[in-house]
Amino acid sequence: MTLSDDLNFADQAGEFDAATPAHPVLFGIAFTPKIIGILVGVIGLAGAGYIALNLLMPAWESYQQQQAKVSELQGQIDQKKLNIKQIDKVKEELAQAKQQKIQVLGLFANEKTLDTLLLDLNRLVESGNAQTPINGVRAKLNKFVPISQQPEPIIDGSLGKEVDGKLQRSSISAEITGTYEQTQSIIRNIERLQPLLIVKDYQSILAPAESRSPTDKTPVRVGPPAINTSFQLQVLMPLSPEQIAAIAAKAAPKK
Repeated sequence: MTLSDDLNFADQAGEFDAATPAHPVLFGIAFTPKIIGILVGVIGLAGAGYIALNLLMPAWESYQQQQAKVSELQGQIDQKKLNIKQIDKVKEELAQAKQQKIQVLGLFANEKTLDTLLLDLNRLVESGNAQTPINGVRAKLNKFVPISQQPEPIIDGSLGKEVDGKLQRSSISAEITGTYEQTQSIIRNIERLQPLLIVKDYQSILAPAESRSPTDKTPVRVGPPAINTSFQLQVLMPLSPEQIAAIAAKAAPKK
C-alpha cells in the first residue's frame, strides 16, 4: 500500500463519521440529552401520578373517613358528657325540691303536733302571767273542744282552689280569759307556732266581775279588766298521696 492509499483511507474514515448521527434517532426524532431529560421527567410525573391515584388517594380517602368517624365519636362523647352534667343538674334540682318540700311540710301540723296542741296553747296562755301581779288578772284557757273528731279534707275552696283536695283541717273551739294586752300577746304567739294555724270567728266581751262575799278578804284586783275571747282554731295538715288520689277519683266525673 502506498502513501496515497493511506491518505485515502483517512478520507474514507471521515466520510463514515459524517454519515453516522451523533445521537440516537427514533421515528425521525434525535434523542438529544435534553430530549432524554424531558422524557425521563414526563415518565417520572406519570409514575408519580400513578402512585398518587392508586396508592395515595385511597389512603387519603381512608384518612378522611377515619377523621370523620373520630369527629363523630368525639361529638357523641361530648354529648354524653353534657347529658351527664344535665343528669347531675337534674339530681341537684330534685334534691333541692325534696328539701323545699320537707321545709314546706314542716309548716303544717301533723298527728303529733295535733296531740300536743292543747299543751302548747295552755303554755302560751300561762306564759302571759309571768309579769302579772298577785292581785292582777291572770290569763287562763277556759275551753278547748275539737269540733270534729277526724280531720276533714278541704274541698270547699275556702282557702283557694289550688289547695282543694290537698289539705285537711281539724277545727277546735277555744276560749281564753285575760286582759286586752294578754289576749293580744296570746293570739300573736299562736300565729307564731310552728304548725300552720288559722284563727277564725274571733269574739271578745268584757268578763263579768267576780262576786265577793262580805267575809272575803282577797285583795281587790287592780289594773285592766278581764275579757273573755272565743275563737275557732283551724289546724291545717297535708293529705297523704293515697288520700289525694281517693279524693280526685271521687271528684272525677263518671263516664
